Amino acid sequence: MKVLLVEDDRKLGQFVRNGLEEVAYTTVWARSCAEAREAVGHSPFDVIILDIGLPDGSGLQLLAEWRERRLAAYILILSARHEVDDRIAGLNLGADDYLAKPFSFGELLARIRSLVRRNAPTKKTVLEHRGIRMDLLTREVTLDDTPVRLTQREFALLEFFFGHPGRVLTRTQIAEKIWDSHFDMETNLVDVYVAKLRTKFRRPTDKEPLFQTLRGVGYKLA
Repeated sequence: MKVLLVEDDRKLGQFVRNGLEEVAYTTVWARSCAEAREAVGHSPFDVIILDIGLPDGSGLQLLAEWRERRLAAYILILSARHEVDDRIAGLNLGADDYLAKPFSFGELLARIRSLVRRNAPTKKTVLEHRGIRMDLLTREVTLDDTPVRLTQREFALLEFFFGHPGRVLTRTQIAEKIWDSHFDMETNLVDVYVAKLRTKFRRPTDKEPLFQTLRGVGYKLA
């Protein structure tokens, strides 16, 4: 899942971003309205965590702009303003939830998961393909019932492939989904991570590789 965090407080922003990345959420951190607009224009997001008070404008104005454009992301307002009027204004403008500061990261994470789960009730929480089983809730992965240990990025990459079986995913698509939208495409980081997954899920009896390479294009889950 890809999250845009719009928060100008440096300490809080680092805290939330680090927490989200620990659970393998690809997180882009914007500290102003201008940076948030640029991020949304550059790449789609699943969830936006939006502060109201920003140095160059109001988060509520951003919210109004995005909903007018029918932006599909779930938007959770995160603000120090406790007044009921602010909450009502945000929800009326199209926010999906509202969390007042101070807050616990556990509650923030639970609300994000609740938003996604509530709006996508048919989404599977257990994915299976060619003897591989991924439990998205417990984050356990097995190959032929044998546990396989994955890093956070490896887990996120495997989940992305599982969501698009048989479809060619370009390196750019993978980089934008799994890493920051400003990922340096001159590096071979995508290739390195695909190679790691190949190694961890290789079987001597496989007649074709799990991840097929399309030279000059990207990869496909076979």
